Amino acid sequence: MARIHPTALVDPAAQLDDSVSIGPFSIIGPNVRIGADTEVGAHCVIDGHTTIGRGNRFFPSCSIGAAPQDKKYAGEPTRLEIGDGNTIRECCTINTGTVQDAGATRLGNDNWIMAYVHVAHDCQLGSHIILANGTQLAGHVHIGDHVILGGMTGVHQFVKIGAHAMTGVHATLLQDLPPFVTCAGSPARPVGINVEGLKRRGFSPAQISGLRAAYKTLYRQGLTLDEARAALQAKRAEAPELDASLSILLNFLDTATRGIVR
Repeated sequence: MARIHPTALVDPAAQLDDSVSIGPFSIIGPNVRIGADTEVGAHCVIDGHTTIGRGNRFFPSCSIGAAPQDKKYAGEPTRLEIGDGNTIRECCTINTGTVQDAGATRLGNDNWIMAYVHVAHDCQLGSHIILANGTQLAGHVHIGDHVILGGMTGVHQFVKIGAHAMTGVHATLLQDLPPFVTCAGSPARPVGINVEGLKRRGFSPAQISGLRAAYKTLYRQGLTLDEARAALQAKRAEAPELDASLSILLNFLDTATRGIVR
């Protein structure tokens, strides 16, 4: 049987694995499902149509699965889906989706969400992401795997952030941030490739060198975006060993909807 503190309020309709623990004064709503070995700290509220996987940890005073902060929301049964192995620190807020988008807010696996982070409705987060303290994601934001957002980063609605990208503290993202790129400032400006992060994730020196060259093509040669994409396509044909990483970059550029940080 789940370990539920006597002061916690768990709706009888909620579905909790027997290994779940619920801390003091926390509230779990009727449409919540929580997987094995997940720990919910004190004073948390988990509500809405929320599904949480295995091995997650919620620190005190989180609000998870509350209704979206969208004036068009009319009580539809939209969802929040959280994967496995995520750490959600103190006072984080994560809202459900809206019917104007996919109907669900989603977090993948093994993400590290620090204190006071807000993840708004319809955000789609991958895995192995770090959101530092005070990061604020507006609605419909998409974030790829292995992204790191520095403390107090603000992300405009509908912005996409590519895999392995990184922002500095207090960055303000108003446009899409391509994979592998680091940026800083308000509004954010590109400052290079996330070299240290790529090294830690096993990218070879040749791959990193190729991505440095791709960055120069995209940002340092005075090319239009279409010209830069054509040049990157040519590089990919000339260097098969770079095909995987350049494909990630080119696919992102093909689907960018707000222009890119440039």
